[in-house]
Amino acid sequence: MYENLVHQNVAKNLSSDIKKGIFPGAVLFSGPQSCGKLTAALETARILSCHQQNAGKWTCDCYNCRQNKALTFSNLMILGPRDCALEISAAKKTFLDAVQNKSSFLTAAHYLFVRSIRKLTLRFNGILWQGDKNINKIGNLIEEINEDLEQVDVERPVPPFENLEKICTNLESLCLKLENEFLYDSIPINQIRNIEEWAYKKSEEGKKTIILENSERMSQNVRNALLKILEEPPEDCVFILLTSNRNAIMQTILSRVRTYSFVERTIEQQQDVITRVFHNNTENITINDYLQTFLPVHPDVICQEAKSFYEDICNRKIPDVSQLVQKCENFSPRIELRLFLSCLAGFQKKMIYSQSGCEVAAKCLKLYVNCWENITLYNQTIPAALEILLKEMSSLNVQNEMIMTKSL
Repeated sequence: MYENLVHQNVAKNLSSDIKKGIFPGAVLFSGPQSCGKLTAALETARILSCHQQNAGKWTCDCYNCRQNKALTFSNLMILGPRDCALEISAAKKTFLDAVQNKSSFLTAAHYLFVRSIRKLTLRFNGILWQGDKNINKIGNLIEEINEDLEQVDVERPVPPFENLEKICTNLESLCLKLENEFLYDSIPINQIRNIEEWAYKKSEEGKKTIILENSERMSQNVRNALLKILEEPPEDCVFILLTSNRNAIMQTILSRVRTYSFVERTIEQQQDVITRVFHNNTENITINDYLQTFLPVHPDVICQEAKSFYEDICNRKIPDVSQLVQKCENFSPRIELRLFLSCLAGFQKKMIYSQSGCEVAAKCLKLYVNCWENITLYNQTIPAALEILLKEMSSLNVQNEMIMTKSL
């Protein structure tokens, strides 16, 4: 069991509880980013749905395990925000390199690429989005993705390399569009209601598994709706909540789940994961840093642009927002925008040593959150949201110029 979850001792606890039949109906996987929580959750779903005598082995070839490996099992649901684009790009490179070099790990690379895409598309299951105004647009995009995915299905021969490269590039582009335009930053409450109805329907294919990623980002209404399901969970359904901040989870939810704690891997262990999964031997780099090498714009460039933006405001100059967006290639994927705002937030660290500085820092941070929400929640364009941020920060600087200038 859990052969793919490396450098995490929690795998022993998970295996033991499943073998003893004491794995509960609601659990929380808690740990830092890129520590293997989603990998563990997906493996748990596969193991619980396997009916073979030696259930849990990755090499099991039963129908349920094959479906779970390809992430096409009908009893699996994934909800929650996630930055999928960089993993898809990294997996694409690994897969194409493996095909071109006829590598021994071709099958593993094939699964890696297909699974990286379905980690995104599973969040757009029609059951989850029932009643949403965007369901038709999403459905059309998912249909395009599935048509291309069918051509690179893991149980079909790999197409000729030239065709394969075009298919993979198109899939990468379609997934980026899906993530940028429709992936929420917090689970909509309608999805919790839809999943509740689905969870109570009987299934003949084994346990249903519902994975809620980044569950700390849920709004109060969504938390309350989820709490009602966890109070009386369906008998043949397992809820797996994932979080990188256990303290942000409601105490009433914590009281209804069993927590499995994941540790942060060392740099050496993360390098080993990169080598095992992506077959890249880059040294002295974390998993997140490796994935960020697939950003269209280098993180250092984004941070430098954030510094120039902030300096201009402090010096009462007007940054050129259109030029900024162009240099950052429209902040696509959106993780680039999050990185840009995080760099801006870093300038507030020097403010916290005085009461007046803390007050200004809090106002700045609120502006960054508003900018992000204007884009992710209210569908404002990135240039328009940054123009608003510029005006609001400039106004704040006029009132607190000395404090903001000292933060540089």
